Amino acid sequence: MKFEITPGVDWVGKVDWELRKFHGEEYSTHRGSSYNAYLVRDEKTALIDTVWTPFAKEFVDNLAREIDLNKIDYVIANHAEMDHSGALSALMHRIPDKPVYCTANGLKSLKGHYHKDWNFQVVKTGDKLSLGKKELIFVEAMMLHWPDSMMEYLTGDAILFSNDAFGQHIASEHMFNDLVDQSELFEEATKYYANILTPFSPLVTKKINEVVALNLPVNFICPSHGVIWRQNPLQIAQKYLQWAADYQENQISLIYDTMWDGTRMLAENIAKGIKQADDAVTVKLFNISRRDINDVVTEVFKSKAILLGSPTINKGILNAMSALIEMVTGLKFKNKKAAAFGCYGWSGESVKLLTEHLNRAGFAVVDEGLKTLWQPGEEELSRARDFGKDFVAKIKG
Repeated sequence: MKFEITPGVDWVGKVDWELRKFHGEEYSTHRGSSYNAYLVRDEKTALIDTVWTPFAKEFVDNLAREIDLNKIDYVIANHAEMDHSGALSALMHRIPDKPVYCTANGLKSLKGHYHKDWNFQVVKTGDKLSLGKKELIFVEAMMLHWPDSMMEYLTGDAILFSNDAFGQHIASEHMFNDLVDQSELFEEATKYYANILTPFSPLVTKKINEVVALNLPVNFICPSHGVIWRQNPLQIAQKYLQWAADYQENQISLIYDTMWDGTRMLAENIAKGIKQADDAVTVKLFNISRRDINDVVTEVFKSKAILLGSPTINKGILNAMSALIEMVTGLKFKNKKAAAFGCYGWSGESVKLLTEHLNRAGFAVVDEGLKTLWQPGEEELSRARDFGKDFVAKIKG
């Protein structure tokens, strides 16, 4: 599959319809994904990125049908992670002397991954590569989301090749933003930001403002995954600025795991209390052992407050909740309030442990938590509803 973005600029990547897990097993891709590579032809020809390793041979073979590989003058490696550089070895085996442009950190990463001494050309922000009538201007994007990341701006066509910024994990035969379902597009774009870029939000704001300050026109934003932004392309940059500003909606999420339904019953009654206290707030409940963890993390990202619940087991908490806590701690969410709840039969440590985890993860814990002994009866469920009402008052306060 190949298609034209503008005359002289073609997408030559790979759509992966079957992908359901990414980054090992760390990220769910319910709608598949794509690995976007771009061929830019002027008086000189540049290839921007390759595809994931399993598709390396297919990629190089398809590329060779599109262009004599020896007519590629420059290879640009925006990011060394294997979903971007996975076909680089197979390509460079065919054209070993062609220059490979990357950042200084990219040089370290690529050598660390592939143990090759290709003709590396290290670039930094502001460096230019002439293709003839047009130029590629390099922009380092450190920690968006790796130290080696960079972007390019193509003059003339006003295209920003944005690497992992502004992407989404979507497989589609329609590779432009105006041709796909908008709710699906922004659902995946939000999930992508929440699960990958949240820890780097201050850098996101700085980099976007830095690029905007250049006052360059942008007709297309071409990311490394998902669809290309051509209709109002800067709308996704504006979304990123919103998401980077300690984003929250009027939503409270209750996330729990349960053994014999006691903690579930508490969650449902806390939710009732929340709605009784504030009918305008959106309340969502998630059994973390039965839901996709990346989807739940996205809901945490959207929430102004969360409640975590687990029964006590072996003086600890259930495994699925532990995994969620590990993820949200690493993502460094800001400006969110929280509390904990759970049932117990003997020692009852779970609520205290959850509260400690929430504090360490950067949440503002507003209550010491709710714990009930054994299976909750009507008295305990009434306490849970009151706890929900009190929680609303405390997060407003």
